[in-house]
Amino acid sequence: MAILLAVLEKRLGLPLSTCDVFVNVAGGVRITEPAADLGIVACVASSFRNMPLDSRMVCFGEVGLTGEIRGVRHALRRLHEARQLGFARCLLPEANEARQPDGEIDVVGLGTVDALMTVLFP
Repeated sequence: MAILLAVLEKRLGLPLSTCDVFVNVAGGVRITEPAADLGIVACVASSFRNMPLDSRMVCFGEVGLTGEIRGVRHALRRLHEARQLGFARCLLPEANEARQPDGEIDVVGLGTVDALMTVLFP
């Protein structure tokens, strides 16, 4: 979590070191999956800007130290599951975007956290 906050501060200029940041996972589950990084970054940015995220949107991707969004394994499975759960939009790494089938879900590939912010807060 500290690394993700440092990336947001360094790459996006969000002064998060002056804030208390907590991430709560339902049921007390411990997150060890790197693909959760993008969702956490989106939620922290949303909270900091006081702008809610679209409730029909899902995100997955690993965030690197330089703000790049890295591809993840099993992207097709994740996208299929998101569709079944009723999500309308998926933000995912550019590396995974090219392999996605057409369907009822809008897929947006992202390369950096800067691009994420542009998509979330136009």
